[in-house]
Amino acid sequence: MTGATSLSDRARASLVGLALGDALGMPTQSLSLDTIRSDHGRVTAFLDAGPHQRIAAGMRAGTVTDDTEQALLLADVLLEGDGRVDPEVFARRLVEWERRMLERGSLDLLGPSTRAAVQRLLEGVPVEEAGSGGTTNGAAMRIAPVGIATPSGDLDALVDAVEAASALTHNTGLGIAGASAVAAAISAGLDGATVDEALDLAVEAARLGARRGTWVSGGDIASRLVWVREWLPRVPADERLDALFEVVGTSVASQESVVAALGLAALEQDPWVTLGDAASVGGDTDTIAAMAGAVLGAVHGQAAWPGAAVYTVTRVNGLDLGPVVDGLLALRLREGGEA
Repeated sequence: MTGATSLSDRARASLVGLALGDALGMPTQSLSLDTIRSDHGRVTAFLDAGPHQRIAAGMRAGTVTDDTEQALLLADVLLEGDGRVDPEVFARRLVEWERRMLERGSLDLLGPSTRAAVQRLLEGVPVEEAGSGGTTNGAAMRIAPVGIATPSGDLDALVDAVEAASALTHNTGLGIAGASAVAAAISAGLDGATVDEALDLAVEAARLGARRGTWVSGGDIASRLVWVREWLPRVPADERLDALFEVVGTSVASQESVVAALGLAALEQDPWVTLGDAASVGGDTDTIAAMAGAVLGAVHGQAAWPGAAVYTVTRVNGLDLGPVVDGLLALRLREGGEA
């Protein structure tokens, strides 16, 4: 697989896409589809937090949430560990991050799986047990740095890297499968895959990831991805968001939000339109849009994103992604990724 854009361009576009989707979904996160339509209509641009937004109350347009911040936190830990995620270091950084959020008055805090696992680890529970109940999308929402740092050619090695980065908080088949699907799609995009090729690899990775960690009951992510890619394009365009919200689900459950994000990416619309749809669909909109953005950025490169939007999200949040991208790609190239 080859791509017209450079590896560096696609890697940067993946992190930018994550931040763009996150910021678009900030004002609509955790709201119902009806409430979003009443407060905002369909999201087509960055918006201030609206009257019903409690988690991100008062945040201004273009502000990112925990999805971007925890992805960059994971990237830092990965780089400091020379490609290895030290669970205790990661746990401490997550606790410090949540403390800063509380000081800022934000309710965008650690998710239920992450908080419980970090607390258990700090109380002395072994890392392989600390995350044994984590089935939500916390690992998938922040996994982009692993997809950037790890080539797609050896899928077992990629899923190994995902498992190592996820086990602290989401050491279950569902948690690892969801994160593996997202990371594989990003990694494949960086290697020049089309959307379809990237999602084919995501399905394979989800199948492998589902066999890792603790087994928990829940819909199989790989099977749901195969189904949604066939089903969603046949739904009339003006009914798709309702269908995703009602049939696939858009909650923090990995088997809902990961499938919704990759299902939207599979439509191969204009990537910015896709992020607007993800931000408008209800439920965990910031995470769904962030995951879709990370995948679409990896596939299409920076040309996918409107320059004005990139400028806004970079300025509002003080993002400096160049050193992060360079460091992650150095890890990737060391493992045999193509330039």
